[in-house]
Amino acid sequence: MRKSLLFIPANHPAMLQNADVFEADAVIFDLEDGVHLTEKDAAKDLLNSFLNKFKLSNIEVIVRINEVNDLNEIINERIDTILLPKADQKTLLLLEQKLTVLEKKHKLNKKIGIIALIETPESVLNAFDIAKQKRVNGLLLGAEDLATYLGVVRTLEAHEIEFARNMVIYAAKSFQIDAIDTPFVDTNDLDGLKQDTLYAKSLGMSGKACIHPNQIDIVNTSFLPSIDEINYAKKILLAKEKADHDGLGAFSVDGKMIDQPIIKRALNILEKTKE
Repeated sequence: MRKSLLFIPANHPAMLQNADVFEADAVIFDLEDGVHLTEKDAAKDLLNSFLNKFKLSNIEVIVRINEVNDLNEIINERIDTILLPKADQKTLLLLEQKLTVLEKKHKLNKKIGIIALIETPESVLNAFDIAKQKRVNGLLLGAEDLATYLGVVRTLEAHEIEFARNMVIYAAKSFQIDAIDTPFVDTNDLDGLKQDTLYAKSLGMSGKACIHPNQIDIVNTSFLPSIDEINYAKKILLAKEKADHDGLGAFSVDGKMIDQPIIKRALNILEKTKE
């Protein structure tokens, strides 16, 4: 389960070495915006060397590439997923083809997944077509770049990205892949982070990208089921067990009729407590 995904600049040796101690579900080694243009080649060399020497434990390794040809220099058995910036169907197809060739060439024993970064107006409107592409197992909303394209100011209330958030969520859920929310850029405003994360969760986001380790705990906790959600889920399943025992096809909890979607939701909530 991807609750938290931490961006780490690939040209930062100390953060690379500590990537698996921050308790994020995934790390995104960044070769794009997080690295200055003059340092990108050095960052690729550093990341490649790091991946060859160190094995990260219990964490998904994601690399945000700058361009598809970056893969020639960084392809590695320890990479689980590629994050494609400014994703569109054409570039996704090129990335899929490139991965297929390199996996065969390097005899990798895995198939590398793709997270599509939705950060342009075009990608928002094409989110459904992007979500159904091969290897795509998640959509990540990039609200800062999107706001620039739209010519709007990012606000704490985030009304300006409401449509984009919903497009990402509906597209991802349609294909049963992850809907990952945009980072909260004020690393000092932890109350604002919690408010923003809980709202994203309430819309249907399944996780959130982080740009600082101090955001991880709040994001992880926010995406876990609340005590009230857990207790109500248990109550539903106990009522179902009794109804099954009594041979009842329909039953209610707290005056509300319970049907299969609600039962499934209860099962999903309790499943998340085990992860």
